[in-house]
Amino acid sequence: MKANIRYFDSPDIVGDFTSWQPEKSSFAVLIDILIGPENSEGEESFSVIVCSPDWLAQEANARGIVDGRHIYVVNTWNWSSVRQYFENRVTEYSADDWPALALLLSRIGAWEFEDYKERLDD
Repeated sequence: MKANIRYFDSPDIVGDFTSWQPEKSSFAVLIDILIGPENSEGEESFSVIVCSPDWLAQEANARGIVDGRHIYVVNTWNWSSVRQYFENRVTEYSADDWPALALLLSRIGAWEFEDYKERLDD
């Protein structure tokens, strides 16, 4: 089984991803990548942060340590390059079923169900 990106979403980007530009050179953008099984309906969210080196340095100075998991650093914002990078990454993975594939995809972004445990009622 392979996966396809259905679409990208972001609370930080107003309007079209293609024409959007950060207001300053130091930026961080939360992007939700909605991915689902190829040739099947449905999708789940995998969240990443795309940021500038300046933003990362500012965070490191403020916090002391920045956990780099699911953080991607770019020198300048170029949506076409960012989109292509994630499209290429998603196509690298395959698995026998969706749960196994989603677990692999969680290497790219924070999977909305990564630590989900089904609640059993008594």
